[in-house]
Amino acid sequence: MEWRDEGIVLGTKKHGETSVILEVMTLAHGRHLGMVRGGRSRRMQPVLQPGNRVDLIWRARLDEHMGMFQVEPLELRAARLFDSACAVYGIQTLAAHLRLLPERDPHASLFETLNLLIEHLQEPASAGELVVRFELLILDELGFGLDLSECVATGVREDLTYVSPKSGRAVSRDAGAPWADRMLALPPFLRPNSGLRADRDTMMEAFRLTAFFLSRHVYEPRGIEPPEARAGFLAALGKHFSNQDGENAA
Repeated sequence: MEWRDEGIVLGTKKHGETSVILEVMTLAHGRHLGMVRGGRSRRMQPVLQPGNRVDLIWRARLDEHMGMFQVEPLELRAARLFDSACAVYGIQTLAAHLRLLPERDPHASLFETLNLLIEHLQEPASAGELVVRFELLILDELGFGLDLSECVATGVREDLTYVSPKSGRAVSRDAGAPWADRMLALPPFLRPNSGLRADRDTMMEAFRLTAFFLSRHVYEPRGIEPPEARAGFLAALGKHFSNQDGENAA
């Protein structure tokens, strides 16, 4: 068995004295594992860092085997990611979310989104918006997508303010007012075609929204905890907004 594909490095684990088990998100073959002989060498270690884009050849005797990777660099991005806490925690968070999906299950849209997102992980405000949208996409790929396009009660598309915790669908301000204390907030920047950017408060509202549905549909049923990297990413975002507020005040 053999195939060739483009991939983004998610992580590695040591294997023996010189090799590693490489985990990548590929364009056509989903999240995939494979052994890299000599992966701990001085030449290969910089190539096999999270966030790097690589060319892969995978070989195995049988399709169900883990197989071997031959890896060549296409774009080495890890070094600049290491300069930002937001970027480091961000790539770890994205990798953890991708591990919620079955191995070898193709998700081309997630690959393309991941590839784009990595280019902006060093820009905290943009990274926050993109990561929360990635979480919404993960929920959608898992079959638990939210519908934020119109009010579930009235069908209107204006003044969408809440999300129903029961249905995962948007609710308008008027329709949701009687049950406002039971609703989840719909941050304005997540409304369809809003063209708005997030601030600290709406950013954190958005992550509370995705956390609620990830916990309900994924973490709790599987008996797992949210990734620690996600908390680190949110802390890095909070620090960015605090520093920004301090600069504005000065």
